[in-house]
Amino acid sequence: MVGRNPGEPNRTATSLELFFDLCFVVAVAQASTSLRGALTEGDYAGGALRFGLVFFTIWWAWMNFTWFASAYDPDDVTYRLTVLVQITGSLVLAAGVRRAFEHGDLHIITLGYVVLRTTLAALWVRAALSDPARRRTTLRFAAGVMVCQLGWVGLLLVPEPVRLPGIVVMIVAEVSVPVWAQSAGMTPWHPRHIAERYELFTLIVLGECVAAATVAVRGAFDRHQGTGALYALAAGGLLVAFAMWWLYFARPAHTLLATTHQAHRRRFLWAYGHYLVFASATAEGAGLAAYADHVTRHTQGSSVAAGAAVTVPAAVFLITVWVVHLRPHQRSRAERIPFPVAAVGVLAAAWSPAPVLLAGVLLAGLVAVVAMPRR
Repeated sequence: MVGRNPGEPNRTATSLELFFDLCFVVAVAQASTSLRGALTEGDYAGGALRFGLVFFTIWWAWMNFTWFASAYDPDDVTYRLTVLVQITGSLVLAAGVRRAFEHGDLHIITLGYVVLRTTLAALWVRAALSDPARRRTTLRFAAGVMVCQLGWVGLLLVPEPVRLPGIVVMIVAEVSVPVWAQSAGMTPWHPRHIAERYELFTLIVLGECVAAATVAVRGAFDRHQGTGALYALAAGGLLVAFAMWWLYFARPAHTLLATTHQAHRRRFLWAYGHYLVFASATAEGAGLAAYADHVTRHTQGSSVAAGAAVTVPAAVFLITVWVVHLRPHQRSRAERIPFPVAAVGVLAAAWSPAPVLLAGVLLAGLVAVVAMPRR
């Protein structure tokens, strides 16, 4: 399992990688559904915290395999079987999302996560045996991953009051492993391949956003037929989803990840920043669904809080995409100013009578500015 050529022409995602992504859709959907339930019950802060922690396990497992496969992907029988075991782990993780979210039961989600990560550690060991030039880096990855898995299992044994601080410590440890490992040398990741993989996962979470909102709005129409608030929600939700897609794909990512010394430093901000991109897009679907529940059933919480469940994720998505994905392309202040201004406007839309529609109109206006021909 030698490293692949980072300059390989026409490198694209494989069918196995696409299958891997599709199986992660299950976990993303479970996280979105659980967040919707918390928002509907008025548990905004607690729901957001639990969603953020649960989504980390989904994102981190996906991201680590993605970068590994960009550097090492022999596509032989052993590799395929190992990845299929990882997919099994992702499905176990998905099965444990609701229990972890609603009851704090971490056993199933931890089991799935450990299967995912331990199998990846085995792939790093295989890479170490096959690629002597990068053995120090690959062994650091394998050791770091395995030590972290021991920590996650150990958390199951500690008292519940200690568990949250322990989770924070483990998250810091997990995100430190790639930084530590690659300080011994970079793996041969492929810029265009990585950009495509992130684009595909962005489409997955945006698709989940649209699906969650569609199901909720359909249910609302079934119960109440048509009201002005529901029509505004449906139109605004479409505008938000369309604008999120347009803004993310406004500029190519691979040009930011070109294999230069500066790009090696920049890629950590870009790669880690996508946690907020993916999480906010997923949370946007849950927020739209919860707002539909509020409009039709007048669930717990104020109208402003229900609107914020939509506008806050949209603003987080907008700012994060701008900072990590678009701003490096921008050279003038005139290009940069519209993004923070639009984000403030989207946040303020929570106080309007039609927060979803207003947020959608503001984002559509930003798209119009971004798409304007440059002289």
